[in-house]
Amino acid sequence: MNADNALNIQFYNHPLYAQIQSLKETKCEFWLSESVNLKTDKSQSQKIKKIALELKPWRKGPFCIDELFIDSEWKSFIKFDILKPFMNEISGKIVADVGCNNGYYMFKMLEFNPSLLIGFDPSVKYRLQFELINILAKTPIKYELLGVENIQFYSHSFDVIFCLGVIYHRMDPIKMLKDLKASLNKGGIVFLDTMYIEDEREVALFPRKTYSKISNIFFIPSILALRNWCERAGFKEFEVLATKKTDKNEQRKTEWIDSYSLENFLDSNDENLTCEGYGAPRRVYVKLKV
Repeated sequence: MNADNALNIQFYNHPLYAQIQSLKETKCEFWLSESVNLKTDKSQSQKIKKIALELKPWRKGPFCIDELFIDSEWKSFIKFDILKPFMNEISGKIVADVGCNNGYYMFKMLEFNPSLLIGFDPSVKYRLQFELINILAKTPIKYELLGVENIQFYSHSFDVIFCLGVIYHRMDPIKMLKDLKASLNKGGIVFLDTMYIEDEREVALFPRKTYSKISNIFFIPSILALRNWCERAGFKEFEVLATKKTDKNEQRKTEWIDSYSLENFLDSNDENLTCEGYGAPRRVYVKLKV
């Protein structure tokens, strides 16, 4: 049995899947603001709240279902608003969100009328979160329990790929970039964001054990090193769109995660450092073309 089949079996056999499917006939209005908003007839409010609580942690969001406000760890509209000026690129296009989590960014992308929108993430829990929102919103978004290594073998190639907050989790970042490039249609575009280190040299940080108490972070490049990775992977154009320091307004502990967040990952005496003594998280947003 291959991994993607195993994940699909886990998803469809998960006890919350049947509960979510029982909401299928719920009438609902759907609209977008900073939150993804849903207004139902409230007949299923208690069931929806119970399912949402069982699906914690909610990392991306927020979502608002009637009076239920899912205050996710990340105020994801901050990242989306950085990319929003470039969203005209997706109108009428086949679009992928690789590492899509619960689909928050894809819901927000609907405003810009992509012809097809597909999310990829090998997390059963995040797909269940997506399913809860989408069974009410009833959008045409597709979600696949697949990782970035699978995307080039998918049945569609893509005009635009978003890959946000993924590359530093990969042991071979150049291989990941090559996989993205191989998944593009002619003239395709990748929007990428990653943590970076402030350094004028072409270098990357390789944390000894953890970075911000996260163990599966491998390479955090300088911007020049990231440019070199992208060139080595075959991208011809590398454009820096924005940089931003991650702060406690954007990422913080809420009742919807039941665990630590940014404030616990920084040096208690110097917020410019992580608890390990590395530079505090900063992000760079880039646009890549072949």
